Amino acid sequence: MGIAGALTASAMPVRGAERASDGALIVSTWDFGAAANEAAFAKLRSGGTLIDAVEAGAQVPEADAKNRSVGYGGNPDRDGHVTLDAIIMHGDGRVGAVAALEDFVHPISVARRVMEATPHTMLVGEGAHQFAIEQGFHMRNLLTPEAEAAWREWLKTAKYKPVANIENMRGNALDHDTIGLLACSEAGELAGACTTSGMAYKMRGRVGDSPQAGCGLFVEGGVGAAAATGVGEEVTRIAGTARVVASMRAGLSPEAACREAVMHIAKLRGDAVRDAQVGFLAINHRGQAGAYALQPGFTYAVTDRNGVTSVQPAKSLRQTGNAS
Repeated sequence: MGIAGALTASAMPVRGAERASDGALIVSTWDFGAAANEAAFAKLRSGGTLIDAVEAGAQVPEADAKNRSVGYGGNPDRDGHVTLDAIIMHGDGRVGAVAALEDFVHPISVARRVMEATPHTMLVGEGAHQFAIEQGFHMRNLLTPEAEAAWREWLKTAKYKPVANIENMRGNALDHDTIGLLACSEAGELAGACTTSGMAYKMRGRVGDSPQAGCGLFVEGGVGAAAATGVGEEVTRIAGTARVVASMRAGLSPEAACREAVMHIAKLRGDAVRDAQVGFLAINHRGQAGAYALQPGFTYAVTDRNGVTSVQPAKSLRQTGNAS
């Protein structure tokens, strides 16, 4: 059975006779999402489910010690602790998340276990740590010598200021590689994942939008899915991805829905987000994808049903300081 056939067999109902046969299969945030998409596509090609696929895709940056903000090798908080947040969600309402989790390389897999093995949707901190151990996950020190050295250098000034588009500044000490990954089968089944270690040198205990359903990620069967990136606090203020999906439910295209959320943040926050970056990525149940951001520079990776991946620039509200 091919990818399309395997996905169709377990798909959610699709409105009317619409199908996603000509749309995107997998989309994810930022340039490095291309490698995550490839892993997700390989999992589907081998017979995996959409949940298997988004988990496999999220695991790629989690295990990459060269990036500084997902899983192993991630930047610590200001006290030197690497803390991880992740969420996984299906269009039928299944969802699991972890926040402020330490000592485990793949928080996305712990989040999936929360979804499948508990009656809860999120576990945090010490409780998430205990649960991961009980579920057989192996502990590992996530603070690499390189990340520790960068943290100690930062301590000399201890200035905390998020930098727009740091996600694509590869090798930078503040490299922030939050990834949101969305998938849509030919029959319109939807799933998504998001994983991060959050902003570099954040306050201990800080949790951003990423692991919160409706903020960093939201998936609704028969409608669409959305992921957010950038300054998580700004996304959380408006329940950003729930807003994007609601706009798609009301009839907006994925790009238009993302733009509406960005416009709302800009109107609500004004000068407070003058230099901040927030981006949204969405896909609807027909496989149509789109994105929009506050600032230029946000990119996203799109993989079609033949496994061909391209990285595309998102449109933005501001261009060289002016509204567009």
